[in-house]
Amino acid sequence: MKPTAVGFLADRRSFNRGLLAAGALACTADMQPAAGFLSPNARPQMAAIGTGSRWCQKATGIDSSYGSALDMRNYGDYIAVCDADYDRVERARDLAEQWSGKTVRSYVDYRSILDRSDVDIVHISTPDHWHAKIAIEAMLAGKDVYCEKPMTLTIDEGKQLCRVCRQTGRIVQIGTQQRSNPNFIRAIALIRDGRIGKVHRATCSIGGAPTSPQLPTIEPPGNLNWNQWLGPASNVPFRYLSGDNGETKSWSRAHYEFRWWYEYSGGKLTDWGAHHVDIATWGLGKTDTGPATVDPEMVKHPVPFVDGQPTDDTQYNTATEFLIRATFADDVEIVIRHDGDNGILFEGAEGRIFVNRGRLTGKAVEELQDRPLPEGALEAVYKNRSLVDHFRNFFESATDRVEPISDVYSHHRGLTTCHLAGIAARLGRKLRWDPNQEMVLGDDLAQQMLARQPRPGFEIEI
Repeated sequence: MKPTAVGFLADRRSFNRGLLAAGALACTADMQPAAGFLSPNARPQMAAIGTGSRWCQKATGIDSSYGSALDMRNYGDYIAVCDADYDRVERARDLAEQWSGKTVRSYVDYRSILDRSDVDIVHISTPDHWHAKIAIEAMLAGKDVYCEKPMTLTIDEGKQLCRVCRQTGRIVQIGTQQRSNPNFIRAIALIRDGRIGKVHRATCSIGGAPTSPQLPTIEPPGNLNWNQWLGPASNVPFRYLSGDNGETKSWSRAHYEFRWWYEYSGGKLTDWGAHHVDIATWGLGKTDTGPATVDPEMVKHPVPFVDGQPTDDTQYNTATEFLIRATFADDVEIVIRHDGDNGILFEGAEGRIFVNRGRLTGKAVEELQDRPLPEGALEAVYKNRSLVDHFRNFFESATDRVEPISDVYSHHRGLTTCHLAGIAARLGRKLRWDPNQEMVLGDDLAQQMLARQPRPGFEIEI
């Protein structure tokens, strides 16, 4: 049986617009917050929108224990799942029913989930070009949101998402789980305690993107609703070529491989940049501002570009190699590069530290044995909350109605640097940025690239 695709409530747009105007969604008496996770009888009810490998790799047909759903299920129960791939969503439904012992409904159209009053939390694991639309509409429907990174496809989407989050009072955690990783928390604490002096540069080594052969146009497979998968993106033919490539054993415009098309992602600049540039922005204390200039000192793309747009739609188009320098008004820099050891190097006047998911090194780290950090220093970095895993932080925040560790506002600032790096890379020129007005200065084409016109019928429902 194929998943249900129930129509959207016809009057939702006017209803949501009225609520936004009144600021009426901020935890009113008739809108209960997500239930606490400590009591077995008060577990929040969740819905998954997007059930690819980031949600749970088993839903893609691979026998693996990878996926954020395996952590989310520790604190809540999935009662609904949604995906544009009929096969994946049915496997996801079966998995969710095994986990909770509850009946789980499956859908192709996510709006059917937003119509359900019994859903407390929406877990978004779709391709990047869907994130902002679903997150905004979920908040307007009274849901809390866990959204996998990157939060947005464009800077304009980030501004919208911040505005709606502020007006609705919903709790939104971004899946930049490095913010809850002990290595990164300790690195930030060392910087804040002055252990490497005034920091003047953070270099983020994020790896380069792959290339592909030329991909032929074919009919989409019967299990994939290609129109729904594209959603806000332009209506283009499905391209696919089987081969020994990645988890999908193919090159394509869909599923895992969407990352390497600017139409749906930012390539490595937002795939890993959303992690490492986020931490760099946090460590430098720049989460409420942005760079003054972004300079693409070296960029290589697999296809030609004209006015920032790829001219060959037969193969992957995101940057494969790059060295991009973002400079703030005080001359502090974030350098984003494809090469080097994956991680972040913070350089200060009195030393340097390197951090990634596997290690934290530097003289300041070695000195911790004889000179430990002050009591409570790690908790202070973690917004004065107990150190827990990234998912528990979200559920605790939803219960207590407080901002989670990876909030939309600070993530938007770090991700803005990634998006600006992508725009500069595509145009092949240095950009000047006003972080207060959040606009490009003196470059009309670059300014236009802060937003994208959604396909008719897929506008954000406000």
